Amino acid sequence: MNKTLLILKHEFLTVMKRKGFVIMTLLFPMIGLIAIGIFQIAQGMDTPDPAETITIGYVDEAGIFNLYTQWDRVELTPYATPEEATDALLGEEISEYLIIPSDYIATGAIYRFTLEKELEPAAETRTVVRDFLLSNLLEGYTSEEVLLRVRSPLFMNTTVLDESGEVAADQGGLGAFFLPMIFGFLLIISIGSSSGYLLQGLGEEKENRIIEILLSSVSTMQLLTGKVLGLGAAGLVQIVVWLLSVTLLLRLASNVIGGEVGNIQIPANMLLLGIVYFILGYLLFAVLQATIGAIGATARESQQMTVVVILPAILPFYVFVLFLKDNPDHVIFTIFTMIPITAPMTVFLRLGTGEIPLWELLLSISLLIVGIIGSLMLAAKAFRVFLLMYGKTPKLGEIIHLLRQA
Repeated sequence: MNKTLLILKHEFLTVMKRKGFVIMTLLFPMIGLIAIGIFQIAQGMDTPDPAETITIGYVDEAGIFNLYTQWDRVELTPYATPEEATDALLGEEISEYLIIPSDYIATGAIYRFTLEKELEPAAETRTVVRDFLLSNLLEGYTSEEVLLRVRSPLFMNTTVLDESGEVAADQGGLGAFFLPMIFGFLLIISIGSSSGYLLQGLGEEKENRIIEILLSSVSTMQLLTGKVLGLGAAGLVQIVVWLLSVTLLLRLASNVIGGEVGNIQIPANMLLLGIVYFILGYLLFAVLQATIGAIGATARESQQMTVVVILPAILPFYVFVLFLKDNPDHVIFTIFTMIPITAPMTVFLRLGTGEIPLWELLLSISLLIVGIIGSLMLAAKAFRVFLLMYGKTPKLGEIIHLLRQA
């Protein structure tokens, strides 16, 4: 037990001192802070001078648009001919101008002229022009109250109820959809990087023959357990830092950005499931990576073999985006939830689209634990058979044959 703890402590401290691990741990919070800072700077640059008025010219060939020309910061100025409007534009008296043709009522087409190259008109311009046209078209046909409602016909507020008819704690929205997806990716990244260090370390120790010295002092099970738990502890530190960072970044973003971001809340079940699935997912991936590290002749060959572990882990995301985004309750997702290697990502994708039945979560966690135990037995055999085997990496048939004999 003391030897296992020594290996655990050594692996934990070694990973915590790695520059790559420190950079990866701090990179996500830094990206979040930089994104919020850039947004704040961009908002400051885009905020116009309150005293500045935008002047838009227009030529009314339809003859019915002569009212409602003053809007907050925008003023619409009529011109008799397109030539006059063009001269005003070139003389910088106006920023742009519109031509409302005589057949506008029939076609709905207007023509806009500007000196600036742009992807599309500014949102403020589109809003003002639309309201200008609507107001003039409805003038004399309805009341001012109805006219205001026509300009802004919809402010929809959605409330999600639970099965008892009470207001649900989780109200969904874009934040509730994307947040679990982000959590799922962070989970897979942390699991992959932590178990990857285990794979890399085993490969290097095997190449340098250090593994022979280690196995002369400790058993294969002590070595495997110490490495898995030590690197897992480091990964848990990383995921906790990320979870705390998400909480702080959301608070900061809600103050700076507001809107939908200000309504995003991290549910307690997501935090709890994040830690549970990290621990179980990491143990599964780490043991599988350790098995690959024991089989591979070199660190490079072992890393190439990890595709059989990494691809299934992220497969649920691609299936979700390409096929099941509009059908999150599909049976495929239930199957993915039960498969240990796809469960961590799948659970978080499903959290963003609805509730997961408790029995599915319990069964998923139970199957993960069974998968870990099975993988541990496989890893123990692989350690005994392959860890001191050098030269060429055996083929799949040879691996299966040797494991059966172990």
